[in-house]
Amino acid sequence: MVKAEGLDWEIDSAGTGDWHVGQAPDKRSVQIAKDNGVDISMQRAQFFTPALFDAFDHILVMDHQNYKDVIAQAQQEEDKEKVTLFLPNDMVPDPYYDSNMFKPVFELIKQRCEQLIAEWRES
Repeated sequence: MVKAEGLDWEIDSAGTGDWHVGQAPDKRSVQIAKDNGVDISMQRAQFFTPALFDAFDHILVMDHQNYKDVIAQAQQEEDKEKVTLFLPNDMVPDPYYDSNMFKPVFELIKQRCEQLIAEWRES
């Protein structure tokens, strides 16, 4: 979406648990993304580290536990100010245990990404 808008932004993803490091996304995520014209098949899980505070202007987290885990790694107040919930005042549902949730969660994330692009391109 960022490329389609002609923006030169770097986007990345990292988890707060290390149990999937190096693994591909869930095959259901890969399929729903592919069905919507997005190829995530080559992505590999990585672990969030404090170095990412320096690499990015915004750190978006999907739920309250991720928020706590990331904030705990902040080394200065400026780092903490970069961290926000992806969905204001809410958590992104985890579709892992309910395959019927992958499409609605994809749509929810897509809609929020559209909002963030519009918001951040103005700043």
